[in-house]
Amino acid sequence: MLPTIAWRGRSVVMIDQRKLPGQETYVRCRTYIQVAQAIEKMVIRGAPAIGVAAAYGLVLGAMSLGGEAGRSLDKDFERVAKRLERTRPTARNLFWALERMKAVYERTRAHGLRAVRTALLEEAKAIERGDAEMNRAIGRHGRALLRDGWTVLTHCNAGALATAEYGTALGVIRAAVAEGKRIRVFADETRPFLQGARLTVWELDKDGIPVVLITDGMAGWFMRRGEVNAVIVGADRIARNGDTANKIGTYSLAVLAKENGLPFYVAAPTSTFDPAIADGGGIPIEERKPDEVREVGGRLLTLPYVEVRNPAFDVTPAAYITAIITERGVCHPPYEKSLG
Repeated sequence: MLPTIAWRGRSVVMIDQRKLPGQETYVRCRTYIQVAQAIEKMVIRGAPAIGVAAAYGLVLGAMSLGGEAGRSLDKDFERVAKRLERTRPTARNLFWALERMKAVYERTRAHGLRAVRTALLEEAKAIERGDAEMNRAIGRHGRALLRDGWTVLTHCNAGALATAEYGTALGVIRAAVAEGKRIRVFADETRPFLQGARLTVWELDKDGIPVVLITDGMAGWFMRRGEVNAVIVGADRIARNGDTANKIGTYSLAVLAKENGLPFYVAAPTSTFDPAIADGGGIPIEERKPDEVREVGGRLLTLPYVEVRNPAFDVTPAAYITAIITERGVCHPPYEKSLG
């Protein structure tokens, strides 16, 4: 699959998703600060991939520290972790991965910094492998939901580029195609960062899966005309009751799908679940810089001083979600029971 992120000799290498599909170039991060900046600047994006990147960032941070176990080391390690935590507040996988890494640190800190570094690197690699395994399991569980000959609408990019490998929503589509089903995909542009137009189309084209690009505002029309059979998206955080945060515009699609009697599926690993949050009202929503809306590719589209709102995510209430596909199986409402 696509080389989203990899550990290469005391550094993290990731494909620069800002430059796709025009250029396939890579960024090498040698410090945890560079990893944090890569996450913030969308060099790498997608909740599962962000989690993997943060884990490797913590490894690089540990490699930059000196001294032995004690308060000073604890303080320095926490400083590195806090910097990575500040990068993308909505993505649950980021915090899930860092929590796993912190637990490893606590278990090994008494054995010295060398032991800490070795154990952290092993855990980061395990997080990467585990994400790929979860994605493939999601595909196996979800493929039965898609019928032969269907056209499926997806939003943003929940493919190999958003994960360690294979993808969540696109993983389900890939698994259905691998099973022999004829699936066509409608890909929303996904303004303002155009992940659908730039990334999803690129991935599906590489796989030879038929894809049609549409603007975000066209989705309802095609649903009304009967040209869409189902909607499937990824997720950045899922609350205990099933309310789901995903790329801005997802909520609108869920409402349109319900109005038109179409199934609306969310595909996500359990690392995206946040049982500490009761419902969508508690999910933090990242608001990004206004120039992402004012410009496309650095080219101004509107008045340079116009006020802009740019929430990166919205929350889809569980009532609009037909099923949530995880590596453990397909969960149905009520989600507080099926996700538990």
